[in-house]
Amino acid sequence: MAKLKTTFYCQNCGAQSAKWQGQCSSCKQWNTLVEEIIQKEGAKTGWKPTDSSSKRLAKPLRVHEIDGSKEMRMVTGSVELDRVLGGGVVPGSVSLLGGEPGIGKSTLLLQIALKLPFKTLYVSGEESQKQIKMRAQRIHPQSEHCYILTETKTQNIFRQIEEMDPDILIIDSIQTLQTDHIESSAGSVSQIRECTSELITFAKQSNTPVILIGHITKDGHIAGPKILEHMVDTVLQFEGDRNHVYRILRALKNRFGSTSELGIYEMLGSGLREVTNPSELLISKTDEELSGTAIAATLEGMRPLMVEIQALVSSAVYGTPQRSTTGYNAKRLNMLLAVLEKRAGFRLGAKDVFLNITGGISIDDPALDLAVIAAILSSNEDIALEKDTCFAAEVGLAGEIRPVQRVEQRILEAEKLGFTRIFVSKQSKITLKNTAIQIQKVSKIEDVVGFLFG
Repeated sequence: MAKLKTTFYCQNCGAQSAKWQGQCSSCKQWNTLVEEIIQKEGAKTGWKPTDSSSKRLAKPLRVHEIDGSKEMRMVTGSVELDRVLGGGVVPGSVSLLGGEPGIGKSTLLLQIALKLPFKTLYVSGEESQKQIKMRAQRIHPQSEHCYILTETKTQNIFRQIEEMDPDILIIDSIQTLQTDHIESSAGSVSQIRECTSELITFAKQSNTPVILIGHITKDGHIAGPKILEHMVDTVLQFEGDRNHVYRILRALKNRFGSTSELGIYEMLGSGLREVTNPSELLISKTDEELSGTAIAATLEGMRPLMVEIQALVSSAVYGTPQRSTTGYNAKRLNMLLAVLEKRAGFRLGAKDVFLNITGGISIDDPALDLAVIAAILSSNEDIALEKDTCFAAEVGLAGEIRPVQRVEQRILEAEKLGFTRIFVSKQSKITLKNTAIQIQKVSKIEDVVGFLFG
């Protein structure tokens, strides 16, 4: 009989050690090493494919001999999710969806499972069938293709899979699963790795897509070993403040598409609603002219967005002026304030500056620079900017206005939303003709100040 094999795993970073020690040599955390049994006595059992053809040996091929046709995809019906995935779910792929508790991970996947035209098996280790039924009635009462299973043991899950042969498998969540040949508790490093390995084997050999839900730690990383993210094909992050109604879905890793795409949802009582035109939601609809606001034309992946920048400049009450940002890089704000003081002559060193991007989203696009400066100057002078004016340019350290990528796409989005003037760099190469929007080209900060406040 085989001996029991044990090892020590760090519950914080997943590092492995042959013996116990007080401090993890990898992440330097104390008392995180826990002994886990990695192999029980007896044979190892997992997913066994019924088709013998799937076991045939792979042969090496020349590059030009490999089939170069596009991978077939299964459209989920959710335009936002399909965009982030690159056009739909690839058969045989394994995707991991992570996010904070209560952000809407289970709601999103249950909503998709209820609307899919394919036979879908939704496995939940966290909720009972009655709990899922209550949510399903609220989201999408009628569904003929979604099957609900409450189970945590992988051997029982695979037994049900063999009986019903689903087209898509959804696991909620990977941290609740456990397999028989690992004796540690569910959620431990070895259990997560082994259960994921069994599901990946099933997905590749049966050509069935698998979507996993993963918990995250207090640092915002997916719980469990880092190898979990390396094993899967796609890692999706579902983020957003729970106090806001908007949720953002982005891809951190995607073997079948781009990682620069973005999906936006709105949380409602009936589930998650797809936001097809987020620009209208990220811009305040008010008739009053308020100082300290400016509209920036930015890009998230291939999607153009119009976002509102809010700035507040006030006299510093304390000795040291405050510099506070929400959704924007604080170091870049300090750089822009230095440029304003050095190149444009505005004395902001003794004033508090607060900056906010509305909608609760974070953007690091350098094209926001000009809108940030316009909002700060508007608040400092207490003069409201015209509501039909927007900005799309980067600001350099010498005070020059620099061009940004895909400026024509930003201009067309601004024109579609009713803006009549957009400030861009004089160096931008624009081939658009007969546009209804006025394209104002500027080369220095002084030019912008003259047009706005002159």
